[in-house]
Amino acid sequence: QVQLVESGGGLVQPGGSLRLSCAASGFTFSNYRMYWYRQAPGKQRELVADITRASGSTNYADSVKGRFTISRDNAKNTVYLEMNSLKLEDTAVYYCNTAGGGRDYWGQGTQVTVSS
Repeated sequence: QVQLVESGGGLVQPGGSLRLSCAASGFTFSNYRMYWYRQAPGKQRELVADITRASGSTNYADSVKGRFTISRDNAKNTVYLEMNSLKLEDTAVYYCNTAGGGRDYWGQGTQVTVSS
């Protein structure tokens, strides 16, 4: 079955950096576009970034453009989110996502807390 397992979250000070990873299994990873979403307390889940199958194209939410970088390693079945210049408002649970066959697949999420 499809599994997405996020890791790399934690507590960081404003201006700091974190690198999130999402290890995928149960499907042909290289065939699927991958997404990172986040959900802050009391807010709706929002799309942060996505990347095409062969890493040819990436897209970012305006709020993270220039600070976050999404990448993937198809040999390792892993997608990454490099987060720099973190702000208080980046605090959220970050989720890895893909979709196929009419279904959405989500990981369990990893908590990112930006606090001084």
